[in-house]
Amino acid sequence: MGDPNAERLPSGGLEASVLAALWAAGGPLTPGQVQEALGTSHARTTVTTILSRLYEKGTVTRTRSGRGYAYLPAEDASGLTARRMHSELERNEDRGAVLSRFVSQLSDEDERTLRSLLEGGDR
Repeated sequence: MGDPNAERLPSGGLEASVLAALWAAGGPLTPGQVQEALGTSHARTTVTTILSRLYEKGTVTRTRSGRGYAYLPAEDASGLTARRMHSELERNEDRGAVLSRFVSQLSDEDERTLRSLLEGGDR
């Protein structure tokens, strides 16, 4: 059983924390190193499970490190967010409605950025 005093995070919160630790490291980390970077009381088995799930989703890559693995993010935070946005868009049959609703809720600044990107400009 897990540590009853372990910090409880919202659904997906631990995954986000693990990814943040990997991005901050700038190189591959083992589950033990991720656990240490988190600075929490999560069991190493919990961290390993989260890393395995992220690997199955394609969010991280892994290489052999001794008897286990060392993990690296498959892409930066912006790339991951873009992939999630594409995934959500693909789940809906009416892509036009989704895109229309998305664009209608953009801030003025985000709308200008999107318009510039669509016109071939830089960020």
